[in-house]
Amino acid sequence: MIKNKTFITNDFLLENKFAQRLYHDYASQMPIIDYHCHLPPDEIANNRQFENLTKIWNDGDHYKWRAMRTFGIDEKYITGDAPDKEKFLEWGKAVPYTLRNPLYHWTHLELQRYFDIDLLLNADTASEIYDEATAKLQTSEYSCQSLIKKMNVEVICTTEDPIDSLDHHVKIKNSNFNTKVSTAFRPDKAIVISNDTYLEYLEKLSAVSNVNIDSYKSLCDALSLRLDYFAENGCTLSDHGLSYVPFRVFTDAEIENIFQKRTERKQLTLEEDEKFQTAILLFLCEQYHSRGWIQQFHLGALRNNNARMTRILGPDTGWDSIGDYSQARTLSSFLNALDSKDKLTKTILYNLNPADNEVLATMIGNYNDGKVKGKMQFGSGWWFLDQKDGMTKQLNALSNMGLISCFIGMLTDSRSFLSYPRHEYFRRIVCNLFGQEMQKGELPQDFELVGKIIQDISYNNAKAYFKF
Repeated sequence: MIKNKTFITNDFLLENKFAQRLYHDYASQMPIIDYHCHLPPDEIANNRQFENLTKIWNDGDHYKWRAMRTFGIDEKYITGDAPDKEKFLEWGKAVPYTLRNPLYHWTHLELQRYFDIDLLLNADTASEIYDEATAKLQTSEYSCQSLIKKMNVEVICTTEDPIDSLDHHVKIKNSNFNTKVSTAFRPDKAIVISNDTYLEYLEKLSAVSNVNIDSYKSLCDALSLRLDYFAENGCTLSDHGLSYVPFRVFTDAEIENIFQKRTERKQLTLEEDEKFQTAILLFLCEQYHSRGWIQQFHLGALRNNNARMTRILGPDTGWDSIGDYSQARTLSSFLNALDSKDKLTKTILYNLNPADNEVLATMIGNYNDGKVKGKMQFGSGWWFLDQKDGMTKQLNALSNMGLISCFIGMLTDSRSFLSYPRHEYFRRIVCNLFGQEMQKGELPQDFELVGKIIQDISYNNAKAYFKF
């Protein structure tokens, strides 16, 4: 059975004594601030008890789904109607063949950290692992809230549309759950005017805001009211998931005409689409600034590529990839338009294409004005880049082009309650990076200095930046 014992040791990813000391003495015990994720707030509020391991670990996990499809596993065992245990057994068969994919590391970290299971997951062990983890999930120590506490999570920030009632956040706030659960305002559906469902979305926004949205101005009024509502419920962040940040010069009359044209269900040109998006994004970002909020931009995803499977399974079912959009010029113009009016709030920029690492790492330096430490942030490796190589490249780009010491660190961007070991994964990578350079004599062997920077990146900078 030796071959089935995990490779996750106490010094996993820590290649020398400097890295080991940095992690164990400075990083490992720091609380987690998960400032951007997609955990369902209703499941936190109701302290959901998951029925089995498949429900909590495989359902909704695009990373696993893509790997299983690549390995030739039938869709009925992925998103289909196969029994849950059979789905897990199929996943177990695939896991040994995910070597060098981050899934292999994450899988065994999560089994060990949550379930104290130190077996390698494979076809031989899958049934045993499923039964043991499922039995534990039936106990109160494995409810959603207990799992969050187990990982020392201090703050969670989920992501909600402007039409959300935030009832679940209110319920959590009024409960005795000690982890703070906040929200981020995500108005993408109000911005992308060319979406097929745009007009139907406006009807929902109109209903929840009690504003008759019959003009661009009334749309802004409705969004402003929802911003007020979110602020009343503790929101201090926004988030935008865009292919790129557009920028076009426009007039107010043009934007009103574009809005009316869309309400008449007429086709918009690309120029009209981008002018409208520019206008409403500038409006929203000025609103964020006036409220003292932080704005986030997740850039570069090429979504729902497989039309056939998207038609069968729906959007957001694992058919997305890295886009090759041009980012620098329009992003700079957009940020400059806000900065020129002194209305550029604290901003986090995330890229999905690693070719944009240095673009964003240098872009943030253009708009750090000395008023706030680390006002402009190059966000942590995201989605396809939240793995060892992607994280290292992001950390190196930020180190070379900016100040890694001001970095706000890791986030999960996850829908899974079992994803928090990714913070540990990130911290081990950061400690190893610094430890390697300490050993080579490229950094001083000063644990007081380097250890403080490690703790700042792991927790302190995020705590100060977000002020949760």
